[in-house]
Amino acid sequence: METYALLLASTLNAGTVLAIASLGLLINEKVGIVNLGAEGMMLCAAIAGFATVVTTGSDVMGFAAGMTVGAVLAAVFGVLVIWLNTNQYATGLALTLFGTGFSAFVGTNFVQARMPERPTFAIPYLSDIPLVGPALFRHHPLVYLTVAFAMVLIWFMYRTRSGLIMRSVGESPESAHALGYPVRRIRLAAVVAGGALCGLAGAYLSVVYTPLWVEGMVAGKGWIALALTTFATWRPARVLLGAYLFGGVTMLQFHLQGIGVDVPSQFLSMLPYVSTIVVLALISRNPQWIRINMPASIGKPFYPGA
Repeated sequence: METYALLLASTLNAGTVLAIASLGLLINEKVGIVNLGAEGMMLCAAIAGFATVVTTGSDVMGFAAGMTVGAVLAAVFGVLVIWLNTNQYATGLALTLFGTGFSAFVGTNFVQARMPERPTFAIPYLSDIPLVGPALFRHHPLVYLTVAFAMVLIWFMYRTRSGLIMRSVGESPESAHALGYPVRRIRLAAVVAGGALCGLAGAYLSVVYTPLWVEGMVAGKGWIALALTTFATWRPARVLLGAYLFGGVTMLQFHLQGIGVDVPSQFLSMLPYVSTIVVLALISRNPQWIRINMPASIGKPFYPGA
């Protein structure tokens, strides 16, 4: 039973990284923008967050630095694709390539660096419950804030006027523009917000999940987060569920190795990526279902003068 409790705890921890990044990308895609630069933004934010915590000793400052870096990179991406109408896919890939190289260059001096002693977190009384306490109530506060944010995002998108406007921009930017809404500014605000969340995910990765800096440490999580938005059919609650599902698959490989399962480690390391491909292949069998849920203008440029 203790093994299952440990697996559940590690699943929540690993899934939080994917959940934060996926929710950020979901916000982007709800207004019709596809950002393939999540991997690069997360890497830059990871080194920014780690370096800040090493220097200041403050987790809050580290998260703020990661979010700032993610927001700035997303703003550059947004200006290019929203105002200059560059190709969204090519610009996103360029951002990932830039972030990969830039983070490796900046992080050279922090490879061997160590953060100050980490605080431990536990919810009083609940954390003392046998098995359940260690599994659910001894996590970093950001784990619980991520779940709360997903609930707030659901309320915002489907129960508020601002959320309706945001979704209308993703469904029909021409109609929203005809009604007088600033489509480009709304899209840019959503892109910056999504970038900040990707930055927070990168900072959480280097500050909490694996408190160190290693070149390329995001290891494809940005791409998995991107796939999760499609897997979840652009629904926040499903994004959360999918993130923890993939987090569980990621941690399962380590637990299988720990209990001595006689399978080559390379095959176990493939599990998260293979499961991503399998899920996307299964979803793609019903293109009409994807088409019904997908924002109509996703990936398409907007020309207000057309």
